[in-house]
Amino acid sequence: MIFPKELLIEALFNEYVWLCHDDYDPDVDIAPEDYLTMLKDMTYDELVEETQTDEEFTLDEFVKGYGSN
Repeated sequence: MIFPKELLIEALFNEYVWLCHDDYDPDVDIAPEDYLTMLKDMTYDELVEETQTDEEFTLDEFVKGYGSN
């Protein structure tokens, strides 16, 4: 399934915020706002790769879990 680029960015950003919620280290981790900027500069294929999805954890599951739709 092909998802809009904006939805992939949103889902990746939401995942990052969730992952940083309890374990954010400003000395190691990129600030969420900077991560969002980085995501916006990525191509569609780079965004898909960033999700680290595969046959077991699909892109569809990723978007359903972290996207707003």
